[in-house]
Amino acid sequence: MGILDSIPHVHAVPSHRPWPRVVVAEAGWRAAVDELAAGRLTLLGLWGEPAVVHMALLNEAVAEIAVVTYECAAGSFPSVARHHSPALRLERTIHDLFGLTSTSADDVRPWLDHYVWDKSFPLGSRNAPREAVPYRFLPAEGEALHQVAVGPVHAGIIEPGHFRFTANGEHVVRLEQWLGYTHKGVESLLQGANLEAAAKLANRTSGDSAVAYAFAFARAAEAALDIEAPPHATHLRALMAELERLANHFGDIGAICNDASFALMHAQTGILRERCLRAADAAFGHRLMMDVIVPGGVVRDIAPDGIAALRTLLAEIDKVFPRLIELYDNTASLQDRTVTTGIVKTEYARQFGAGGYVGRASGRNFDARRMLAYAPYDRLSFEVPVLEAGDVNARVWIRIREVEQSVALIAQILDLMAPGEIMSALPAGHGECEGLAVTEAFRGDVLVWLRLDRELRVQRCHLRDASWFQWPLLETAIEGNIIADFPLCNKSFNCSYSGADL
Repeated sequence: MGILDSIPHVHAVPSHRPWPRVVVAEAGWRAAVDELAAGRLTLLGLWGEPAVVHMALLNEAVAEIAVVTYECAAGSFPSVARHHSPALRLERTIHDLFGLTSTSADDVRPWLDHYVWDKSFPLGSRNAPREAVPYRFLPAEGEALHQVAVGPVHAGIIEPGHFRFTANGEHVVRLEQWLGYTHKGVESLLQGANLEAAAKLANRTSGDSAVAYAFAFARAAEAALDIEAPPHATHLRALMAELERLANHFGDIGAICNDASFALMHAQTGILRERCLRAADAAFGHRLMMDVIVPGGVVRDIAPDGIAALRTLLAEIDKVFPRLIELYDNTASLQDRTVTTGIVKTEYARQFGAGGYVGRASGRNFDARRMLAYAPYDRLSFEVPVLEAGDVNARVWIRIREVEQSVALIAQILDLMAPGEIMSALPAGHGECEGLAVTEAFRGDVLVWLRLDRELRVQRCHLRDASWFQWPLLETAIEGNIIADFPLCNKSFNCSYSGADL
């Protein structure tokens, strides 16, 4: 049964792509919310415009996506979060950016706006700031409870975010987050930009996922323009995506071990991460591979010595990484800290549509490279590791297995790759069009939806990081654990501040 079979709609927006978009009245909107609440659909995204809200839905059973649009004639829309809690922060963000109100919502506190924006300006203008007022964290009742406030400024060079713990002694009863401190107006800056400028900005949404965002933006633009990147370009894109995944997984594995006071793993995986970044620089001219993937393909081919650099990297990983896995698995003090710590329940991972290692460590078998197969992954062979334990240890092991898969994918691509064109020409002119793409970043799925005008300038673009649906699960994971285990739990999630503070 397709997504739209149970959702009455007013009309469909013309599209040449397999994902439909329909405009619905209130009955259709509520029907879509009911499908989410019943667990028959997964929320992929919820975003707004000055008088419109859009909701991207996924039917995991048939790997089908649809976008449902509701026109907010009275400046409001029926609350999704009241019946499906994963929508809550997205609803609050829509209100901050556009002033649209979710009717019957249980929580109307700001998310991005820290009580300093002038509401007469759309998309979070910082002009004419208002007087700041205290933010009301949710209350907790019980005997001998106390609160511990952490952040928004943290020790070390990390981004800001506030964490409010309610605890009984050392045991956490509730954790509540408040983010938005790194809001930078990305979606506002994208409006009116040409494709070249927009691709550069999208590329910088979350620095450790530069390739994934560039990949998703390019594919969304190509879907809108009804073009495809050349096969050789898709191979190069996948090489960069897997290199980025490797570098981040190595960094995360080491950082988690370091938070459990096992610095040796941190040092060794740090070396492997650095090797990945140097190989990326040798192959694509930039350690983070920025500004290489663009709509239509890639701007440069792999360097003449790039293939040799990548094969050398794979050989080093094959030599060193198995010994590190054995070290992790046989260090009792590490297992004592990671096993049964910070459990995310399977039902929560499914309800929130958690992607990446957070979802797969808790039994959700979703990987955009497989379920929503896109080039060149639709022609490559790889496995998607899934575990059920849902604890810190499981999230480490998912990363370990994904490192192995990425190494195999890079080797496979290098064997298959042949010289060819790296760029498809963009049309000189085009009617107003829109596109959507979902790409698998190292954290999970990144969604990009955009609409282009006749001059191929961005009218509206929405970028959704996997962290939107992972941050709330961190709040559930720490409950019942001690405060001292929060850094370990937090690192095992490694959610993006920048990607969620657009």
